[in-house]
Amino acid sequence: MGKHTGFLEIEREIAHKRPVAERVNDWFEVYQPFPAAKVREQGARCMDCGVPFCHTGCPLHNLIPDWNDLVYRDRWQDAIRQLHATNNFPEFTGRLCPAPCESACVLGINARAVSIKQVEKSIIDHAFAEGWIQPERPTFRSGKRVAVIGSGPTGLAAAQQLNRAGHNVTVIERDNRLGGLLRYGIPDFKMEKHHIDRRIEQLVAEGIDFSLNTNIGVDVEFSDLRKEFDAVLLAIGAEQHRDVKVPGRHLKGIHYAMEYLPQSNRAVAGDQVENQIMATGKNVIIIGGGDTGADCLGTATRQGAKSIHQFMIHRRPPDERAESTPWPLWPVMYREEPAHEENGKREFAVATTSFSGDDSDHVRKLHGVRVGPSPRFEPVPGSEFEMDADLVLIAIGFAGVHRPGLIEKTGARLDARGNIVTGENYETSLEGVFAAGDARRGASLIVWAIAEGRKVARAIDERLMGSSLLPN
Repeated sequence: MGKHTGFLEIEREIAHKRPVAERVNDWFEVYQPFPAAKVREQGARCMDCGVPFCHTGCPLHNLIPDWNDLVYRDRWQDAIRQLHATNNFPEFTGRLCPAPCESACVLGINARAVSIKQVEKSIIDHAFAEGWIQPERPTFRSGKRVAVIGSGPTGLAAAQQLNRAGHNVTVIERDNRLGGLLRYGIPDFKMEKHHIDRRIEQLVAEGIDFSLNTNIGVDVEFSDLRKEFDAVLLAIGAEQHRDVKVPGRHLKGIHYAMEYLPQSNRAVAGDQVENQIMATGKNVIIIGGGDTGADCLGTATRQGAKSIHQFMIHRRPPDERAESTPWPLWPVMYREEPAHEENGKREFAVATTSFSGDDSDHVRKLHGVRVGPSPRFEPVPGSEFEMDADLVLIAIGFAGVHRPGLIEKTGARLDARGNIVTGENYETSLEGVFAAGDARRGASLIVWAIAEGRKVARAIDERLMGSSLLPN
């Protein structure tokens, strides 16, 4: 490494957040730009550790020590080449990934880990600013046609890889804009959508075709699609909502998070949204403590909610890494998103028992109880409570691909968790039909989605050509 003592001399640092009073009044990204000189310093903290566990912590196996060192040496163009060698869209992961690589950082054993995510984001932003990100068109065409259903990170990564292998790729999206949950599930204060748009421009220039407002199984029969293309990839995500099945669930004003967030994102993009679900002036309760719940919290804050409570059924995690998840595992520990600094109250070990409403059948109260530890979550006697609720948002995860829907029409086999069953080569129970990403492994991280897209692209290329030069 360029500076062997960097980790001893330099403290961990990341970009500062904009002041709360400023950012809650707009939809722009929370984090401020990070100076290039600071990025170089953070790159210098990367140790000459011999065995870089960050590689295994990252599902993409990013070459993290390599580009950390290149940034420290001010070789930014080499750094983006190394970063793109394993990651098609580092501007997405650099903003949205929870950075399991940092949890596996060797320095993190007894100090603060290297700011890997910050360096990654800075490299790609610098590369775009310098004009280094240019279309890479294939040198030949195989004559094979591949349809990719879904334009989320899995579908886009697979499409780019397959196109660069020389295949003619068409990405089919049922919505009016591309990006999947990157577009409609992630609020702009976490990632502004121009980052997606400029990548789409690159993909179009590289020769990928996109078909918008096309719902396979409705507008086009899946059987016809299979006849038209040599291979089909199902990158349709995991959108089967988990529900809170308690009395009063039918009341108006109780919605899934993924009903609420896409409407907000459409409105922020300038679309007309009829009967938009709004938090303005309301007592909002969010059920669920993950990233989606935090996204609801930040969105409700910006819409001017009267009050916000976020309930989690699990106990509050420890402030430091739990003994059950030692280094280099992803640690169970207490975390806060920027949205938690802005507004709302988080409450742990709470279960919802029922909802009650008014004469118009609109929710007005949430009834709950404190509970003991998992897995039983036994109610604590005498801890029952009720709370005003005008809007309830359910953000407790997903249970596989959406059903009913396209998946039934394909006839592809599902496992007990509602995910599409594939073999080691990502092929489903249908010949020539592949699946990857959340649709195959369940709702997960964006970094896993991109990794799956790259792997399934290689599998499809091998199926079509007999062998593949695409990286695995």
